[in-house]
Amino acid sequence: MKVTQLFTKTSKTVPADETAKNAQLLIQAGFVYKVMAGVYSYLPLGLRVLENIKRIVREEMNAINGQELIMSSLQRKETWEGTGRWDDEVVDVWFKTKLKDDTEVGLGWSHEEAILEMMQQFILSYKDLPSSVYQFQTKMRNELRAKSGIMRGREFVMKDMYSLHASQEDMDAYYDGVIEAYKRCYQRFGIGDSTFVTFASGGAFTKFSHEFQTICDAGEDVLYVNEDRSVTVNEEVLEDASKELGVDKNSLVSVKSAEVGNIFKFGTEKSEQMGIYYTDSQGQQKPIYLASYGIGITRVMGVIVEKFADDKGLVWPENIAPFTVYIAQLGADEDVVNACQELYNDLIVNGVEVLWDDRDARPGEKFADADLYGIPYRVVVSKKTIASGSYELKHRTSDDVKMVSKEKLVNMFTT
Repeated sequence: MKVTQLFTKTSKTVPADETAKNAQLLIQAGFVYKVMAGVYSYLPLGLRVLENIKRIVREEMNAINGQELIMSSLQRKETWEGTGRWDDEVVDVWFKTKLKDDTEVGLGWSHEEAILEMMQQFILSYKDLPSSVYQFQTKMRNELRAKSGIMRGREFVMKDMYSLHASQEDMDAYYDGVIEAYKRCYQRFGIGDSTFVTFASGGAFTKFSHEFQTICDAGEDVLYVNEDRSVTVNEEVLEDASKELGVDKNSLVSVKSAEVGNIFKFGTEKSEQMGIYYTDSQGQQKPIYLASYGIGITRVMGVIVEKFADDKGLVWPENIAPFTVYIAQLGADEDVVNACQELYNDLIVNGVEVLWDDRDARPGEKFADADLYGIPYRVVVSKKTIASGSYELKHRTSDDVKMVSKEKLVNMFTT
């Protein structure tokens, strides 16, 4: 893609009411547009990052036999009444409205009840279990305070997965497998070394849950961890969890963190509340064991911005960056344009994602935008580099500049 093809532009200003660093930088770089507090539109560059995060998650969920679908955002009142979670005193983040015929509906903030209601048509006997389904969907939550940019939104993209089982043992085994799959996701996002499985409150879901928390100064949570970080507990359940785990809470130290995933075991509670059963091998009606697993896709994006951005702009790990290479074309001479086109074509044909800055702009402006975009590698093509028979290569996080031949450059990104 060429920069002149983008309708977005970089900016030196941000909305006066935007205080979160992640949103400020994403707005300045033209990755998102702020609609209102807690609501953002994702522009072409931002969407590319989201799609790269989703690609990694999709690959890992498919690897553990998850089947992708997409559920309706509109939720029937009756679906949720049986479990008590339609009540605003139980779940206080519903967006509720009425259809023209006065039917009361809500906008999905989660999908446990809806999944069970749908799956009862397909899970009839023990032979139909286990089953695991997931989706990427825009969730709606009427948060009282949406104050952390895209890390806490009223409208956000989430991957939610649900597994259904015939026994506690089978659910536990799958649950442990999901934990490992999540760890692989965070490793591939570039935050694996600072992301931990944490004992936490289940909120409107269960008494306890497991959260995946990333150490981050901009996070809203406080974790208590032991010296080797083999035990991590959310502050909100410190008293109960330390007893449950048999850990002396005074041996733990606190760190700031941001939640990037949450998983729950419901057991048979939802199935029994909703009257949904399967037939076992003895012909007996049995309740279904349910677990759910969430990753906030947009939240992950925000946390990565907070962790890696510097005073020049965004810094993206290569696996999720919108492009791998940024070509800075310096000058409009025919030989410069042709050299850029040739390099661009060679990289694209080998599967390398490239943003070519072909604007009529000063070198300083292009270099500043390259840093703001956070693309991992910047390649400079100019009359000077052409005369030397090589290109200027710089990594986003390094001050070192190397002169590299076109052949070596192409091989670097394609081998």
